[in-house]
Amino acid sequence: MAISIAFSTNTHFLFSTICRSISSLSPSPNVLFNARRDCNRGFLSIGPLDTKLPKTKAALSEISYRKQYPKVGAKSIGPIPPSHLIQVVENAANTGAEVVMDAVNKPRNVEYKGLTDLVTETDKMSEAAILKVVRKNFKDHLILGEEGGVIGDSSSDYLWCIDPLDGTTNFAHGYPSFAVSVGVLYRGNPAAAAVVEFVGGPMCWNTRIFTATAGGGAFCNGQKINVSQTSQVERSLLVTGFGYEHDDPWTTNMDLFKEFTDVSRGVRRLGAAAVDMSHVALGIVEAYWEYRLKPWDMAAGVLIVEEAGGAVTRMDGGKFSVFDRSVLVSNGVVHDKLLEKIGPATEKLKGKGIEFSLWYKPENYQTDF
Repeated sequence: MAISIAFSTNTHFLFSTICRSISSLSPSPNVLFNARRDCNRGFLSIGPLDTKLPKTKAALSEISYRKQYPKVGAKSIGPIPPSHLIQVVENAANTGAEVVMDAVNKPRNVEYKGLTDLVTETDKMSEAAILKVVRKNFKDHLILGEEGGVIGDSSSDYLWCIDPLDGTTNFAHGYPSFAVSVGVLYRGNPAAAAVVEFVGGPMCWNTRIFTATAGGGAFCNGQKINVSQTSQVERSLLVTGFGYEHDDPWTTNMDLFKEFTDVSRGVRRLGAAAVDMSHVALGIVEAYWEYRLKPWDMAAGVLIVEEAGGAVTRMDGGKFSVFDRSVLVSNGVVHDKLLEKIGPATEKLKGKGIEFSLWYKPENYQTDF
């Protein structure tokens, strides 16, 4: 007897009951099969399960197993209690976000750091507000801000990486993909993070906050979050980004954009790295990659992804640090498949002499790598 269930046409149904005819199969006792759409009714019609051995093997072979990648989060966050550290990180990010929210519906005072690289008064005011919170709580910590550069004691084990307005161009246009990002490193490794994302749009702005501590999980508005379990690139929604320099890495990534657009459900370019990585952690996209990011772009986002169960590497597949010049974050399940294309493309850039060594580390700042 056929059963009709209203589900997405792309849904896989996972049964724990073992059919006698395949009880000897391993490693998984689960049987995976696809549903068909009944065009007359608009529902999914589930027909009898075909238990012939060759087809069953093919279905089981589609199940991916998660490879373990080196962790980027700090193994220890030092003498500061995690609850206190994340409290200050959240407070700093929310304080910056208040400045941005106050300005979001007002005229923008836009300046240029490059031909198309914008900066606004709001960037500067948000960073000043964040710095005030950090300095009030930790006077001896080192700080790296996008607008203000390095300040503080370079002998500190802690380095705050601050992006007071990630996605400034989007902010300047009122396009809803920008955020305030605050990440703190302990001896070079992410220890705590907060990203306040602006959602909605003109006249209906709101925010949500993503947070994480090393070993403590990832959260959105206080609720625990996890990456998606999608195991196939063709069923994935992907995100990438492009820098302001239209050079060889830009061209290479444009080719990757085309290639993955052809084989996935789509590739988005939203324009705010911290937002993109937070979306991977939230499980609404499967992966994000980009060349030529800076520590303040990545310090918070990579920890949030990892603590949500995802994977973080360089775009050549190597162990990642916040001071690297490329990043690939994913749900972990599709990571290897993405690297099959992204890795060789990155190696070709290295062969052309494109610099991929550590981008910048404050002088005398000690790390564990």
